[in-house]
Amino acid sequence: TVIARPWLTPNLKVLSGVSLLQDAASELLYPVMPIFLTVTLGAPPSVVGAVEGVAEGVAALTKLVAGRVADRVARKPLIALGYGLAAVGKLLVALATVWPVVLLGRGVDRVGKGIRGAPRDALLMVDADPAARGRVFGFHRAADTLGAVVGPALGLGLFWLLGHRIRPLLLIAVVPAVLSVLLVGLVREGGQVAPAQHTAGPLPADVKRLVLVLGLFSLVNFPDALLLLRA
Repeated sequence: TVIARPWLTPNLKVLSGVSLLQDAASELLYPVMPIFLTVTLGAPPSVVGAVEGVAEGVAALTKLVAGRVADRVARKPLIALGYGLAAVGKLLVALATVWPVVLLGRGVDRVGKGIRGAPRDALLMVDADPAARGRVFGFHRAADTLGAVVGPALGLGLFWLLGHRIRPLLLIAVVPAVLSVLLVGLVREGGQVAPAQHTAGPLPADVKRLVLVLGLFSLVNFPDALLLLRA
């Protein structure tokens, strides 16, 4: 008789908590970032688009390298580094007095996002039942999305309580980001990892088509921050 391994593992619980905290911190900042750049720092609206575009581009490029590196080194330090850089990036934004520092902070934040994704996804499956892979990633994504709901709600509430002062709000956002880094210490590096299929050679045609469609969409898409600024 084959006994299936559990799916709600310690790593899944911890990493879901980490993602919830980090996403809450990121999304707490996101609604007020356009106002901070244009009103507090006096940047033109074009800078809002440039900052977000560069930040997401940096994250995408970092993922290309991080996935390969994660297969060759210990994953837990990479996860800690990724979330740590995100916390540092948020602190830079909070302390910024000119918009280029915000650009730097967002870049550092997104480098952290690019670094942590692949090793985190691998450790989500430590000691988990391979047949429950969808449930594992669904649970983690639900926690991540919950953070994306809690963050803006908390941010808007604090924005009102702080008398519409943005800079204290930026500093508060650093707190859950730092807590997420500390929580990474509870992640297990070892254990059994569900086997994955590895194939060498070029990408299948259907994958190439998917990448092409997503790439074209990304080229004509623009940051939600510009919609928020317009609103």
